[in-house]
Amino acid sequence: MSKAFAGTSFPPTSTGFMTKLVAMMVLLSFFLSLFASHIAGELSEHNFHFDSPLPDGTLCSLVVQPFGYPCSEHTIQTNDGFLLGLQRVSSPAANLRKQLGPPVLLLHGLFMAGDAWFLNPPEESLGFILADHGFDVWVGNVRGTHWSHGHKSLSVKDKDFWDWSWQELALCDLREMISFISSTMMSKVSVVGHSQGTIISLAALTQSDIAEMVEAAALLSPISFLGHISSQFVLRMVSMHLDEMILAMGIHQLNFRSKWGVNLMDSVCAGHLNCSDLLTSITGKNCCFNDSLVDYYLGFEPHPSSVKNVHHLFQMIRTDTFAQYDYGIIKNLLLYGKTKPPEFNLGDIPKSLPLWMAYGGNDALADLTDVQDLLKKLQSTPELVYLENYGHLDFIVSVNAKNDLYDNMISFLNSRGKSSTLK
Repeated sequence: MSKAFAGTSFPPTSTGFMTKLVAMMVLLSFFLSLFASHIAGELSEHNFHFDSPLPDGTLCSLVVQPFGYPCSEHTIQTNDGFLLGLQRVSSPAANLRKQLGPPVLLLHGLFMAGDAWFLNPPEESLGFILADHGFDVWVGNVRGTHWSHGHKSLSVKDKDFWDWSWQELALCDLREMISFISSTMMSKVSVVGHSQGTIISLAALTQSDIAEMVEAAALLSPISFLGHISSQFVLRMVSMHLDEMILAMGIHQLNFRSKWGVNLMDSVCAGHLNCSDLLTSITGKNCCFNDSLVDYYLGFEPHPSSVKNVHHLFQMIRTDTFAQYDYGIIKNLLLYGKTKPPEFNLGDIPKSLPLWMAYGGNDALADLTDVQDLLKKLQSTPELVYLENYGHLDFIVSVNAKNDLYDNMISFLNSRGKSSTLK
């Protein structure tokens, strides 16, 4: 069937059963592979059952406190009614607890949540490492993820609950997270993001009211432009307009722990598709991924997101722009006053705001050309770390990440000095 896909173009509004099934199978195999293993076939090798529910408990109780780190749970509400989970983590060392350092907010990637920063052992996971260096670590979870808490009035079954893209994550979720932390601590906040976390960080920092609350930003696999993405699998999906097809089916939530997702997972890599080395074909070759932790990773990943969010990302690939969501000419005129959505002007990020970025030579999602295009748009010159052998996921799960890049990032964050008091 994989050969058939290579030369097939499905009509974007087809409603035939087989077209729906094929589209969902392809989409599912793509997103699951981001969090599975170097080859999707390892799922059966590890005897992991994808229909296993997320374990009972909180992020703190499941992935932080078992290692002896103090962790507290917080809930904040966005201006459009979403209830977001925040966790606060500090070092188990008593002297560090008494002298808590500057606040740092961690922002996860697509189909992930705050647990992504704690999936490896403490000596390899950035969330623990920052706490060990005395930082006041805050862990963000965007709307729709397991560690956030729904909406004040909408149910997850409501279409409107999933009517958002990364635009809202930047302008609503991240704004509220930073505001809450800065007002609680009476200081500016440093932001650390990976993948989607960098998209929403860069978009948010173009807004002066958000940027003035930020001390510095460190971005892993930075993304603002996607026009030169090199993942052939993703490009094929984009060319087939699978995002538009899924929306046309009336599907608004992408939750691969749902019943249809579990059922399709059983057949995706069981003779229907060639799933060999699918992760590499999507993210680029990850040099330092610990295969022995696959089952543990899949105990928490993937988290839900919205189809609209993926559609917005695919719009970025098609247009090579860092712009707001494109609703079409008529609705764009109503919402934006112009036929095309306005772009986020990266030149509006203050020149005085310190930036640090790490990117990889094997990253098929944050392509080198797109990173260079991002750098050209900025007023400032960020500190850069380039790792030739790193793929997209290495930046958060590499067993060598501490020596390769986290130590450098911590030096950057420490160079900002103690957190600045808000004026």
